[in-house]
Amino acid sequence: MSTEYSATGRRKESVAKIWATAGSGSIRVNERDFTDYFPTLSLQNDILRPLELANSVHAYDFRVSTNGGGVHGQAGALRLAISRVLIEINPELRPVLKKEGLLTRDPRMKERKKPGQPGARKRFQFSKR
Repeated sequence: MSTEYSATGRRKESVAKIWATAGSGSIRVNERDFTDYFPTLSLQNDILRPLELANSVHAYDFRVSTNGGGVHGQAGALRLAISRVLIEINPELRPVLKKEGLLTRDPRMKERKKPGQPGARKRFQFSKR
């Protein structure tokens, strides 16, 4: 029985929970292959970036449960979760991932709508007369 490692990543409204075991490099997102779930190549490269830096693209199998937000937010959450689980597996990777900014949780969130106006910053049309 191989050891299972877990971590959580967040971005905007998205949350990604990840479980890693030693394996061949498969990534399953919500019971689907990650290339099906994240169709664009830029999102796939963004997700695989921590694995490329750690030289472990084909070393672990990842099972991911993600929900909330959109596809880009979920990809960012998954990237953070992968970085965190790699550090849990091998703490020596921390300086490499930290230097690339992969351990920083992106704090940007949607700004709340204010009362008495149609959006966060938008105002109703001004009429002088």
